[in-house]
Amino acid sequence: MKTIIAACSQNLSGSRASIQTALRTLLAVPWPSQRDIGSALQLLAVLQWVLSFLLLGIVSLLLLIYLLFTSLWLIPVLYLAWIIFDWDTPEKGGRRLSCLRRWTVWKHFRDYFPVKLVKTHDLSPSHNYIIGSHPHGILCVGAFCNFITGSTGFEELFPGIRSYLTTLAGNFRLPLFREYLMSGGLFPVTRRAIGYLLSQRGTGNAVAIVIGGAAESLSCRPGVTTLILKNRKGFVRMALRHGAFLVPSFSFGENDLFRQVVFEEGSWMRSIQRRFQKMIGFAPCLFYGRGLTSCRSRGFLPYARPITTVVGEPLAVPRVENPSRELVDRYHELYIRALLKLFNENKTKYGLSESDELHIL
Repeated sequence: MKTIIAACSQNLSGSRASIQTALRTLLAVPWPSQRDIGSALQLLAVLQWVLSFLLLGIVSLLLLIYLLFTSLWLIPVLYLAWIIFDWDTPEKGGRRLSCLRRWTVWKHFRDYFPVKLVKTHDLSPSHNYIIGSHPHGILCVGAFCNFITGSTGFEELFPGIRSYLTTLAGNFRLPLFREYLMSGGLFPVTRRAIGYLLSQRGTGNAVAIVIGGAAESLSCRPGVTTLILKNRKGFVRMALRHGAFLVPSFSFGENDLFRQVVFEEGSWMRSIQRRFQKMIGFAPCLFYGRGLTSCRSRGFLPYARPITTVVGEPLAVPRVENPSRELVDRYHELYIRALLKLFNENKTKYGLSESDELHIL
């Protein structure tokens, strides 16, 4: 009996020693600092945005198709009926939710790069505006962060101005994704949608358009500042029809977020990209960024590079219901001059050299 008691006592002593050793080891492990926690939150904020941008629409569509063949078939049927009923809403101002634009997650998203908005001139609430956003980059990070989220203080810098951002009309045909886009203040880049905001919502509206579009993303790479703008004049025509002032903006650092495999003009791969662009509205790009676990690994997340979006001086535009081609060309040329001036005055402040030039195709 004494032997059994002694053995139990020895086991208990050994267990206590093991527990104490484990606790000492646990306490010796450094706890994550506030900086480490902040970096993790920033990474997660960017991850959810990239996944939403690339996968939410397709995954939602596949999920609803799957549910059609289950006992929950009524859910996709009712949602399809809702979309038919709600079909024109994206082109009539959408359903913008201020609470979504103020999500804390967007502040972590901003700080990951970081993204900064710079004001050079006031925008009067008594006018409407079309803001030309350049360059497109791969995923339009600067345009999204500055004109859709409230994280960079657009409404504080430009009091009385409501910002909107256009995107491909096809995105609003994808289930659930369309609701997500509209809630943030995105709407289709169509004449009807832009015209509605510039004529039916009073004044103080700023419609941001990434003018270069999908074609410009094909030439996106670090150190290259090439814009597709020379033959893009529809935004000028819309500005003239509604008397909306034209405002150039440039996001320095946008092209540094990803690395892209750029195919030369005339190659068969570039031809495939062009065909896809014409058929589905966007060009499939072969790009990569950093990985999820390390900035040294390759993945689909953007590199943490600073983006500074500079909003330039508004160009006063008269209201002309049926502008002539000559008038459109004139204001298009004035806009290009204002954009070049904005670029040249700020390029050395935000990472470029004096010798860097803005190429417009």
